[in-house]
Amino acid sequence: MTKLIIGVLASTKGTDLQAVIGAIEQKELDAEIACVISNKEDSFALKRARKHGIEVIFLNPKDFDSMEKYDGAIAKLFNKRNVGLVLLIGYNKILSKAFVDAFKNRVMNIHPSLLPFFKGWYASIYPRVLEANVKETGCTLFFVDQKPDAGPIILQKIVSVDENETIDSLKKKVQKAEQEVLLKGVKLFLEGRLKVEGKRVYVAKA
Repeated sequence: MTKLIIGVLASTKGTDLQAVIGAIEQKELDAEIACVISNKEDSFALKRARKHGIEVIFLNPKDFDSMEKYDGAIAKLFNKRNVGLVLLIGYNKILSKAFVDAFKNRVMNIHPSLLPFFKGWYASIYPRVLEANVKETGCTLFFVDQKPDAGPIILQKIVSVDENETIDSLKKKVQKAEQEVLLKGVKLFLEGRLKVEGKRVYVAKA
């Protein structure tokens, strides 16, 4: 089995990135993170990656005339490093159609709710979940397509919402679930067990 080369796009703390790095270092994933690219120079995800000897790249969107040119630069960087799977970890930019098409069914995003419920930027989701008084929420791993938070769903994990739940306590539970789901999804991808047909993802038996 060929080692999987991963490229990461991150804008924030990269908490889930730490789980992927840990799994690779513990030999739980036969993969390598080629680089972590961020549109934020002070993103803590870059510091995490740098600490583990992973190449970090700050790409300033202001240096590009359009989203397409910015994403084109990212695609070149990934292709140069033979990236086979792109992970979005707290990445706060919408991807262009050209990028999504170039990496079709090879861009995974992890979202802190049970899609299609509670779409949107992650920081707004925890308070919205608590305001809705739902008993369960969770996380969703999906392949990115042209519509935000609407691509083919790979895996989901349910998290209970307790009566005395706070934003911080809920976030902690959901992030733990995210890390489990993300690692499982990457492993399935590595094993060639994910098959996409339209909006549906089928998981082949081992």
